[in-house]
Amino acid sequence: MTDLVPDYARNMRLIGHSDQAGRSDGVQLMVHRGYAYIGQFVSEGFSIVDVRDPRRPRDIGLVKAPPNTWNNHLQAHDDLLLVVHAKNLFADAAFADEHAYYGGSVAETLAAAQPAKPARNWSAGLAIYDLKNPEVPRQIGFMPVDGVGIHRLWYTGGPYAYASALPDGFSDYIFMIIDVSDPTRPREVGRYWLPGMNLAAGETPTWPRSQRYALHHATVSGTTAYACWRDGGLTILDVADPSQPRLVVHRNWAPPYGGGTHSALALPARDLLIVADEAVLDNQEDGLKLTWVFDIRNPQNPVSISTFPTPAEADYRAKGAHFGPHNLHENRPGSFVSDRLIFATYQNAGVRAFDISNPYQPVETAALVPPAPARMIDRRPGRPQVIQTCDVFVDAQGLVYTTDYNAGLHIMEYLG
Repeated sequence: MTDLVPDYARNMRLIGHSDQAGRSDGVQLMVHRGYAYIGQFVSEGFSIVDVRDPRRPRDIGLVKAPPNTWNNHLQAHDDLLLVVHAKNLFADAAFADEHAYYGGSVAETLAAAQPAKPARNWSAGLAIYDLKNPEVPRQIGFMPVDGVGIHRLWYTGGPYAYASALPDGFSDYIFMIIDVSDPTRPREVGRYWLPGMNLAAGETPTWPRSQRYALHHATVSGTTAYACWRDGGLTILDVADPSQPRLVVHRNWAPPYGGGTHSALALPARDLLIVADEAVLDNQEDGLKLTWVFDIRNPQNPVSISTFPTPAEADYRAKGAHFGPHNLHENRPGSFVSDRLIFATYQNAGVRAFDISNPYQPVETAALVPPAPARMIDRRPGRPQVIQTCDVFVDAQGLVYTTDYNAGLHIMEYLG
């Protein structure tokens, strides 16, 4: 049992905590066969934590990334673990200020800071590990990518993985389909980008330089990909032919809303789509961000029918750091799957559960805000020592696991 006391809890109880042996920076989280695999952005690697006893999680260790390389996102399915390799942008002086990372093209920011393009000193691509021994992943495949690398992945089995990648010649991350049918030889088979992103082909962005059009990631249901492009909004793509992803529809509500479109969760049995816009600046400098419910009965005309209620039991805007949506539990095979109960992270407002039985009136049913981190792992100057609940994974038994940029792994019971 943990002795940590949440800042706030309603219908949710904190039962376990791990500081990951002092490497308590966490980004994406997979819980697979009793082990948590945690991508990290400061420690440069991914951690393994034995959570078979969730009240007493046991650190197994860090699988180290190559120098200057992010392993911040990963996916686990069956005996495979897919891990991104990308330049550690937060260690680059050009991105010490968050405004530079979220407020424009990553490729153009790097080019302005280093016009002479230095030799690449990081690893970029997709690594695939065998998980037959869950405590000692064995790398069996790697697909290199030129440019910055891969940011995030979607893989739930089958022959294809779906990635956001930033190859040379593009303004920012694009959609990439990777054939992993032979996991020892992954290979790219298709890509899609928003018109204006392919700078090497002479395309010109049509959006303001202060906006960031970049794929955060896509989730895939059947032959449809739901892709979130930060300030570029949402695309629905037909990926039946993986070599030629085809646009079904593009919707963008920024402006008037503040952009940051980040995570999409399709609920196909109900013809619904949940879309979260990430809060990316401190003290809501980028405005109030929302989690949207779309009716997608007609995929060519998605219609927003409601938004999730914004946490209001405390003054989270004044609390500091980021306040607002970030990630959604993504209903992965083998995890908790529901089209009525949605788990989401709200950064300095912790993790939230929402009942969407009536999709026109979502209701918050539970929440837990962990205490502030004991120490800061994030080395960027001026970052406040405030909880920033990042990712959420709910296992088949209903236990809720969350990561934080500085505070480690929290394990909770949902009581709603």
